[in-house]
Order: sequence, then C-alpha cells, then structure tokens
Amino acid sequence: MTAIDARRKIDAVWRIESARLIAGLARMVRDVGIAEDLAQDALVIALEKWPQTGIPDNPGAWLMATAKRRAIDLLRRNKVRDRKYEEVGRGSDLYEEPDLESAMGGIGDDLLRLIFTTCHPALSQEARVALTLRLLGGLTTDEIAHAFLIPEATVAQRIVRAKRTLTAARADFEVPAGDELQERLASVLEVLYLMFNEGYTATAGGDWMRPMLCQEALRLGRVLAEIAADEPEVHGLVALMEIQSSRLATRVGPDGEPVLLLDQNRARWDRLLIRRGLAALERARQLGRPLGPYALQASIAACHGQARTAAETDWPRIAALYEALLLVAPSPIVALNRAVAIAMAFGPAFGLRLVDELADEPSLQQYHLLPSVRGDLLAKVGRIEEAREQFERAAAMTRNARERELLLRRAADCAAPAGERG
Repeated sequence: MTAIDARRKIDAVWRIESARLIAGLARMVRDVGIAEDLAQDALVIALEKWPQTGIPDNPGAWLMATAKRRAIDLLRRNKVRDRKYEEVGRGSDLYEEPDLESAMGGIGDDLLRLIFTTCHPALSQEARVALTLRLLGGLTTDEIAHAFLIPEATVAQRIVRAKRTLTAARADFEVPAGDELQERLASVLEVLYLMFNEGYTATAGGDWMRPMLCQEALRLGRVLAEIAADEPEVHGLVALMEIQSSRLATRVGPDGEPVLLLDQNRARWDRLLIRRGLAALERARQLGRPLGPYALQASIAACHGQARTAAETDWPRIAALYEALLLVAPSPIVALNRAVAIAMAFGPAFGLRLVDELADEPSLQQYHLLPSVRGDLLAKVGRIEEAREQFERAAAMTRNARERELLLRRAADCAAPAGERG
C-alpha cells in the first residue's frame, strides 16, 4: 500500500470514527478540547504506523484503544499531581493507584451526551452549532463556514472560544432533563439537521454524499424522539431524515455521479423509511401545535415520497408549504427553494423572476446553487447561452468534485447543437 493510498484510507476512517472517538474520550476526561487533542494524537500514531502495518481489521477500535491509553496516562498523571499536592499539604507521602472505573464506565450514548454538552447554555447559539459540527460532524472549519455563508476565521474563533467556555463552566457530560433539556433542544435539533444535510450533499471532497453521517444523524434523532416524545419538532426532524434517507441509494449512479431528484428511480426508494417518516410526521401533527420548520420540510419531503413518479408530484402543494416555511423560518435559501417549487408548479418564467430578485442577496453571493438554479430556469425558457454561463459560474463556486462535474456537463450540454442536447 502506497503512502498516498494509506493516507486516503486513514482519512476515510477518520471521517467515520472521529465523532465516536471524541465523544467517548470526552466522557472520560470531561473536557472536549482535551478529548479532541487525544483523538488527534491517536490519528497521528495511525498515520505513522498503518502505512507499514496495514489498516487494522477494526480501525475504530484501534484508534479508541490507542487514545484511551493516552487518556488513562493523562488521568493518572493528573490524579498523582493532585494527590501529591494534597499529601504535601497534610505532610503525608502515601499514594494509592487512582480508581479509573468512573472514567471508563458509564451507560448511554456518548454521542448524544456530547451533542447536549456542546449545546451548553453557556455558549452562544452560533458557537454551539459550530463546535458540534466540528466534533460530531467531522466538518472542517472551512466546510462549516460554507454551510453558514460566513468567513472561515469567524468559525475558527467561535470553536476555540467555545472549548474554553465549556472548560471554564465545568460542563457535565450528561443528557439533561426537564427545563434544561428544553433549553438545549433547539440547538441539538439544528445540529442534527446540519449533520444530516452535510451527509446528504457533501460540501466538499470527491464524494457526492457521506451516507454514514446521514445514518448517524438519523439514529441520534430517533434516540432523541424517545427522550423528548412530546416535542413535535423532534418528530418533524426525524420524519424529514427518514424520508430523505429513503432516496440515498438512488442519489448516485454506478460511478458515483450525482442523480438529481427528478431523474431518480423511485422504484428503488426505501418504502419502509418513507412509511416511518410519514408515521413520525403524523406524531408531530397529533401533538396539536402549529407545524415548525422541520415538520414543514418533512411535509415537503412527504409530497415527493408519496409521488410514485416525478410527473405525479404535487408541486402546487409543495409551493404552498414553502410559502408557510418562509413565514416561520425566513431565509434566502428557503426563498430560493420556494422559487424552484413555483417554477415547477406554474412555469419556469415565474420561478426565474423570483430567482432574479435574489441576485443581489449578500449571503447568496458565494452560494453555488443560486447560479445553478438560475441556469436551469434559463435553459427551460430558451436562454441557452445565459444558462451555460450560469452553470459554469456555479461549477467554479462549488467545492464538491462530483457536483462540479455535473454542472460542467450541464454547461457543455447548453453549448451543444440544439438537436444533441439532453
């Protein structure tokens, strides 16, 4: 195995295992900054050893064992130091081996514990989300910045300050209850939502999706729905993730290329996941409160999931649901999605007019889907050369290699003679 091959495989392992690794270590050492450092130490050791020895059969267990050994050494050193200080104060020179059982034990989901810890009320909403995506989502600061359309330096500062704040606050690593659970719930839901979205369409890299991230977000959402069963938005988010997950197998072609929604083979959609999603959505509705952003998005996903063919999609209902979503969670991205739905329901000219109104929106200036959507609508109204320019612009803005290839193909298709266009 070459060094390049080894590095590529180790990077893939790290993407999959880092969140569990940091979560387990955080429960041991009670400090997210130290937990991340220990996990990174284990990664460095893997980078040194695995190119010579090969990737272990269970790389996650190898990394955890390596990191735990370093964590135990750290805990023992700290215990010895603290005990020595105490004994010097008493004039004693005795020492007993520290009991590490409490650090190593514990029942529960470490990842869920860590999400609630990083959504601590001592942190701002922005810091909570950035830190959790960094530690649990495995996203780089650059990827997080792109997701929020803000400078990378801003995200980096938020993460550093958040770690310091949690250490100073002596945050406990448990899932809270009662009022404290309610206080943190909105942040936890936002984090799970962003984790799932990053898995569904990766911000950067050579893969269109990161399915493991989707699966982990969905699993945690299901656990959370048991803990907060009376919260409609918890069920709404689970419904959204269940229905979106039903399409994962059809979102890429044989060579990993993206397959867009209208081109997917709906016979291969996972009907069990769709049924689970519809049931979760019904639970949200039965709680009798107005539908929030996640339940409204789940309702939109349900329209797609219940349509056996693309032609049967109820686009007027989807457009109406986006109108409702824009009222409860206004944002330029929701407005862009609403424009797409209106174009599908009432014609591309109507959608194009709405998209053009978003052209000067500051937060969308580096958002590649704005020119991508505009290119699609321009092509549909016959403005082919303008469409080509928009697809090329979008391709230059995206950092996902698969998406760039798709956009360049669409640009090339616009440049082809009329009879040869797809």
